Parts: sequence; structure tokens; C-alpha cells
Amino acid sequence: HVQLVESGGGLVQPGGSLRLSCAASGIIFSIGTMAWYCQAPGKQRELVAAITSTGSTNYGDSVKGRFTISRDNAKNTVYLQMNSLKPEDTAVYYCNVFARRDRYSGVVGYWGQGTQVTVSS
Repeated sequence: HVQLVESGGGLVQPGGSLRLSCAASGIIFSIGTMAWYCQAPGKQRELVAAITSTGSTNYGDSVKGRFTISRDNAKNTVYLQMNSLKPEDTAVYYCNVFARRDRYSGVVGYWGQGTQVTVSS
């Protein structure tokens, strides 16, 4: 089983920055795409940013130019650097990782428990 542990959320003023981390642990043969999603109250969960195993990235329109996703493959960790934060960025942020437990198993998607990001003065 693969576990995802997120950290780095909190309360920040508009214009401030936060860095989220998500570390994968457990029985892992390989990790593919890693991503961050967010879900605000009353809204659907939506993609914030994703990064493939080769480093290609994709961002939601609302965060382009402000957020940067990166990964450390040696640590099985994905990061989300969030700059110029706005009140509308307030949400629970979830880590999503696609991984294989061994060379014979299929790819499975895993979710973290979520970390709250609140942008308010």
C-alpha cells in the first residue's frame, strides 16, 4: 500500500507564499504522474498542477505564472510552490500520485489526506 503525507498548508495573507510537500512511502516500484488538486467549499475538486515522471508540467489556468510544481524522484516527493496567493486560492489541497507497487502490477492512483490553505487578511 502506498501512503501519501502532505505538509505545508496554513494561513497566509494575500500576496504571500506557501510551499506544499507530498511524500510517498510504502511498497513502490515506480511513480508516474504526480499532481495537486484543490477543492473549495461547495465546489468540485479541480486540477491545480501536474508533473510527469519526465518533468513535463501542466497547470490550471487560474494558477499559471503564480504556482510551480516540482518533484524529487529520489525522495518520492512532489512540491507545490504557491506565490502571489489570492483569497480565491483558499481550499483544501490534495496530492495525487500514480504508482506501481511492482513490475507486474498495474498503475493505481492514490490520494493524500488533504491540507488546508487559507488566504486571508
